[in-house]
Amino acid sequence: MSRINYEHPADQIVRYMKRIYDYGMTTTSGGNLSILDENGDMWISPSGVDKGTLTPADIMCVKADGTIIGKHKPSCEYPFHQGIYKARPEARAVVHAHPPMLVAWSLAKIVPGMSIIPGAKDIVEAPGMAGYGCPGSQILGDKIQAEFAKGYKALLLENHGAVVCGTSLADAFRRFETYDYTARIASNANLLGGINNLSDDEIAEALTDRNGAFTQVAPTQPGVEELAIRKTICDMTRRAYRQKLFTCADGTCAIRTKDGFIMTSKNADRGDIQPDELIAVKGTEYSGDMGLENNTWLVKKIFDEQPELNALIFAHPAAMTAYGAARVTFDTRLIPESYLLLREMPAFDFGTDFRTPEKITQTISPRMPVVLVKNDFILTAGANLLQALDRLEVAEYSAQGAITASKLGDLKLMGDDAIQDIITAFNLIP
Repeated sequence: MSRINYEHPADQIVRYMKRIYDYGMTTTSGGNLSILDENGDMWISPSGVDKGTLTPADIMCVKADGTIIGKHKPSCEYPFHQGIYKARPEARAVVHAHPPMLVAWSLAKIVPGMSIIPGAKDIVEAPGMAGYGCPGSQILGDKIQAEFAKGYKALLLENHGAVVCGTSLADAFRRFETYDYTARIASNANLLGGINNLSDDEIAEALTDRNGAFTQVAPTQPGVEELAIRKTICDMTRRAYRQKLFTCADGTCAIRTKDGFIMTSKNADRGDIQPDELIAVKGTEYSGDMGLENNTWLVKKIFDEQPELNALIFAHPAAMTAYGAARVTFDTRLIPESYLLLREMPAFDFGTDFRTPEKITQTISPRMPVVLVKNDFILTAGANLLQALDRLEVAEYSAQGAITASKLGDLKLMGDDAIQDIITAFNLIP
């Protein structure tokens, strides 16, 4: 959903540069962002200014006639930004930076595929590769412009980083962040033994709208209980984003209410989600104008069939999702915390959620609070949203540890006696 943007281009660039910097996708001196306004003027981040402390006064403007306005020099890469706008007339923003994982793929001169999970290809599409050129050079600008002219919206730059365009800076950032996130999943899957990509038909099947039973109604003034739930969802969603468990475009949080549930919406930015951007569902009616998430129907089915569960999280964290993409079994008997919070954590084949959803809705429970769907998502549940988030964090950090340990030597799991001690000590459900 596109909303009218009342924020000045200079303010947008400062805000998104801070997000890129804070998320670890660029350095103090690296990266550049631009916006093309309705007059054909290009607003762009400056050269040689700390990216972590930019202010709107630092942002430069390159006028349509070539005049440069501002107190600094524009980024030395501004010619390739201009080239992208020429190659892609619909583009209104460009993001270029050097996230470590995308840099790694650019060093290997391999373009990571976007078919590893359903949503990535829908956002990033098929990325390309531009050959090496000295930063700021006409050669690099020509190479980048030529590739964008072929229809790409995202490119790896050999031995350099990545660049994307979008219809707005929010759109370009969403594409850039998803590209980096998916590259991290792919890298982890390679470390685990290899990537099993989805076919175009499988992706289309997964993205099919299954929310046809829901009807939109006008919102009503929420009571204090609902206001508290909305605040909790926003707080936890932003927290999951900061923990790099969600991207701005991906991640679901849902809490049961006395007559339905409240959850994240399809088009809300997870890094800055607000209470009025959530969806409230009562029966088959919903209110909220940011769009139903694709899994809304599944959230309802789980809450209907599992009355003891009050909160759900769906996510695609880079290490845990890699286990599903590599089709490698994730064993929770790593440390006491992983078994205590995740239990056995069953893994289902891709498509189980929409082909035979009862397998998931009848499994996810207080006894089995975490499940994985291969090449798709991890689902965590709890009596409250904090408990579900805790389980998601433990799953992801345990997966990170296991991937690293497997490269250090043989992975040694806790034995049966140790597991029984945990079951007894914490009075776990058998």
